[in-house]
Parts: sequence; structure tokens; C-alpha cells
Amino acid sequence: MDIAIHASFLPHNDPEAALAFYRDTLGFEVRNDVGYQGMRWLTVGPVGQPGTSIVLAPPAVGPGITDDERRTITEMMAKGTYAAILLATPDLDDTFTRLQAGDTEIVQEPTQQPYGIRDCAVRDPAGNLVRIQEQPSATPPRRS
Repeated sequence: MDIAIHASFLPHNDPEAALAFYRDTLGFEVRNDVGYQGMRWLTVGPVGQPGTSIVLAPPAVGPGITDDERRTITEMMAKGTYAAILLATPDLDDTFTRLQAGDTEIVQEPTQQPYGIRDCAVRDPAGNLVRIQEQPSATPPRRS
């Protein structure tokens, strides 16, 4: 099988703040910006990697979600325990410096983890945990 990860979903509760973080701070390109019934879905992704995206979606809008579940999701987002994503960069120190300059909530400064990875952690404006690992060859090879 030849299967690739095309998109992952993260919730957002403020589309402009999400754009400021993912587009302006991380440097991702905006691939789609869709509004519907007062809500907004944003698709962003790393420049040069058109096959990999993050869909930033309004939380708890699915048809089967109860009011109690919506409250739980909202509470978990506020605590930063609802969603997470793992990114990679060849220069963690430079990336971390840019994150600090962007007034990003820092969870963990660059640290050598006991399991062999050097990474840092921040929260996006919705509270999602964003861990960024240092990988010298973080950009995947292009397929011909």
C-alpha cells in the first residue's frame, strides 16, 4: 500500500488568531479558508509540502456531539489537553527564537529528551499543544 497523511484536524476558537500563529509565526501557507454559517475552516500547510495540511476547524460542530460533550471539549481546549500535533524542523533554536518573538505561549524550551529527541513545546492560540522536534532532514524527499 502507498498511503500518506494528507491532513490532520485541530480545533480553533479564533480564526484570526489561528492564522496569525500558523501563517505569520510558523510560516505556513493558507490553502483554503471556508466560511459557513458563521464558522470558519482554515487549511494550512508547510510551504513546499502541498500534500500535507492541517485543517483548523471550529470545535464540536459534528452532528452527533451532545451539549455535555461540547462543554467537555471547550474545557479541555481551555486547559490545553484536547489536541496536539508534532512538527519537525532542521533548526530548532531558530524556530524557537521566532516563536518567542511571536508572543507564543511557551510550554517547554528546547530540551534534549531522554529518548533521544531534542524538542520544544508551545501552545497555539486555541490551546493545542504543538511539539517541534529537531530533525536535520525534516523536509521529506520529493517524489518524482
